Amino acid sequence: MAWRSVQKVDEAKEKEMSTSREKILGRVNAALAPLQKRAAHPDFADKTATMPNLALGDLTALFNERLKLVNGVAFDAVASLVAWLKSEGHIRGYCDPLLWPSLSSVFGDGFKVETSFDRTRVDDYQFGITRAVGAIAETGSIVISDTTTSSRLGALAPWVHIAVVSKQQILPDLVTAVTSLGDDPNVIWCTGPSKTADVEGILIQGVHGPGVQIALLVD
Repeated sequence: MAWRSVQKVDEAKEKEMSTSREKILGRVNAALAPLQKRAAHPDFADKTATMPNLALGDLTALFNERLKLVNGVAFDAVASLVAWLKSEGHIRGYCDPLLWPSLSSVFGDGFKVETSFDRTRVDDYQFGITRAVGAIAETGSIVISDTTTSSRLGALAPWVHIAVVSKQQILPDLVTAVTSLGDDPNVIWCTGPSKTADVEGILIQGVHGPGVQIALLVD
């Protein structure tokens, strides 16, 4: 008798939960009903850029300034990058195989750089070097995409991410960047290193991605 009483109570609770669930879902569906026809994306093509027309040198200088403000680092020479990596003790890393032939002679024998990212040794890589499709001077952001990123883990897993950016691909502002997204299914704007302040408002870097974001600017 006791077992049957408990069973009846459980069945009653289950029925009550089911009814509550249906009520909640009904309210959600009712709230979404007016939004079945979504608004079109903003058309930025005819908008005036928020930044003035700047020469290439000015864009580069502005990007460097804004990148520094978001705790990023910029180098315009491979030798300077290599010297920094050596000073920080970062000697093991990954590099995009298309980039490595032009970089290898500067790195020298003191580094261990692989052109194939081994997922089973993800913690072995102290830095990763990948290509960027552009940068945004207004915000100091680096733009990477699936199309040109040889290894997503190579860009996200190491503590130091080095994005090789062509100076000619530095865009002035966010509006221009939006109009230049293209058809790539996954475009990421990296504004400085990964960071969060979710825990008690304390800013911590390198939580969901690289702790150091570097832009290597090339001609």
